[in-house]
Amino acid sequence: MKRYRDIVGDGGSNIVGQVEAQQARLGARLREVRAIIAVVSGKGGVGKSSITANLAGAFALAGARVGVLDADLNGPSMATMLGVRGRTLTVGPAGVEPPAGALGIGVMSMDLLLAGDATPLTWDAPSQAEAHTWRGTMEANALREFLADTVWGALDVLLLDLPPGTDRLATITGMVPALAGTVIVTIPSDVSRLIVRKSITVALAGPAPVLGVIENMAGMFPGPGAEVLAHDSGVPFLGRVPFDPALALAADRGEPYVAVSPESAAARALTSIADRLREALPAARS
Repeated sequence: MKRYRDIVGDGGSNIVGQVEAQQARLGARLREVRAIIAVVSGKGGVGKSSITANLAGAFALAGARVGVLDADLNGPSMATMLGVRGRTLTVGPAGVEPPAGALGIGVMSMDLLLAGDATPLTWDAPSQAEAHTWRGTMEANALREFLADTVWGALDVLLLDLPPGTDRLATITGMVPALAGTVIVTIPSDVSRLIVRKSITVALAGPAPVLGVIENMAGMFPGPGAEVLAHDSGVPFLGRVPFDPALALAADRGEPYVAVSPESAAARALTSIADRLREALPAARS
């Protein structure tokens, strides 16, 4: 029986060639996307996904062609928030067609590939010490496949809803060299600011610009808001979204709040933030 050290090169698997071919498909697939924005938080529970869904809705209402990739593989929520959960994926000669959700927004999510509430990324690592690396490799491979095999078509904006954690941004920027920028979401709490500050540091060290910080659930917690955090970090402050329970209820129904309650304070704030982002991204203007 051969041992691993007895195998010369890649053992005939042509792994390098497969990865290069996939990366070429990914580049060709995203060539028609005018602006790709990563939405990150670093901390869970700040409402990042609802912000992503509503930014997508605000862009679509302004006439932009919008897509959303749910990059949170073990906690996917965008299919629910944009009204496509339970849809059957269509696979054509060109790849997987993302189902059109609310306002015509194309959505791709691990949730569309699962039966019930199954957890997609289970793995048997050689040892517990290697589990983190094993998981990171699986996540990166799955995201690369989503980006490369989905027929996004011609889009003005593709939003990437990243899971909590500062390491995910580095994974995405490695796959998408043409990333237009990063949007960071936080809430007005000391714990969130402490963690999100690290996310800003990581984002500033990357190749894509930090487009700004959004404060979600404004008014829910005491203390200085995200504007101070943005100023201290030297990045733009995009605005604050007031706490509104109706926003979460709309997400549960698969309806962007900016569309169903456009006159509410939260919806107006989200629309204003989308306008600022559109001004920062000339290529994404409708």
